[in-house]
Amino acid sequence: MSTAVSDREVHWQRTRNLMIVHLVIWFIFAYVVHWFAQDLNKITFLDFPLGFYMAAQGSLIVFVVQLFFFSKQQEKIDRECGMAEDE
Repeated sequence: MSTAVSDREVHWQRTRNLMIVHLVIWFIFAYVVHWFAQDLNKITFLDFPLGFYMAAQGSLIVFVVQLFFFSKQQEKIDRECGMAEDE
């Protein structure tokens, strides 16, 4: 029984840490990048100012890619801790 409890604690700790990392990344691309849009506009990407590009497409691309990485990382944590669902 103590093994199951420790597995759950390890699972929750790793899941919580993964969530925090992804929330920090999300915050950076949702807010911080846009706070510096004026400075980023001095740089161009595909003939668009970088600040505009990040607001229009770049952040959205990062969010979608981040969802795939999060899902893959969470699945790995679930399997390693014995919490994965059977398919």
